[in-house]
Amino acid sequence: MKKILLFLFFLTYSSNSTAHMAHYNKFNKIEMEILRDGEVIGYNYYFFKKDSDNTTVTNQLKFSVKLFGATIFEVESFGEEKYIKDKLISFNSKTRQNKKDKFVQLKLNDEENEYDIKGSSYTGSASLENVIGNWWSHKILQANSQISPISGSIKEQVVTFIGKEKIELYGKMYEVEHFKLTSKDMTLPKDKRLNFDIWFDKKNALILKVAYSRMGNWEYKVKKFE
Repeated sequence: MKKILLFLFFLTYSSNSTAHMAHYNKFNKIEMEILRDGEVIGYNYYFFKKDSDNTTVTNQLKFSVKLFGATIFEVESFGEEKYIKDKLISFNSKTRQNKKDKFVQLKLNDEENEYDIKGSSYTGSASLENVIGNWWSHKILQANSQISPISGSIKEQVVTFIGKEKIELYGKMYEVEHFKLTSKDMTLPKDKRLNFDIWFDKKNALILKVAYSRMGNWEYKVKKFE
């Protein structure tokens, strides 16, 4: 039954891929809080700017983890995705992670029908089937691989449908679909492995919550969208 429901999900959202960005025309901003072990430690904001068929999505992320008053882990990042209709044209990001600079410069190569990537962890080409690994887009639940928005590395993934659920966020109830997103190669080191639980609101075409465990229990939760 779960396989059937997962197939129907992909059929519904993949049959008209050119309408993907249209799902987000109503959004100006999505605000996510980042929590670690139940404590708010930062934010992940997405801003949408539309001009005819052109859409620009900017991403601001910042969080820090403290232990006994000392900062042991911190990340601050800014990214920008540009689309014409549903086609990703470019993605650029700069990230400061524990005083180390990371980056991604991605451009669509129309002649080769692929992406050209220059990143802090990977430089080369990538299939157009890849998606940027940001949480604003439900396309991440349809893809077989994603491009790291921080370093440009390409990660193969498997998405499994868990079931339909109801969750409460900031005093509101939502009917959602629960998915598990994992690395295709689960022999990778844990710090390199994808292992996320994702709750998707089909009505709003919006990922409402993401959870994972790594040096604590982390959650990204949509607090507000407009």
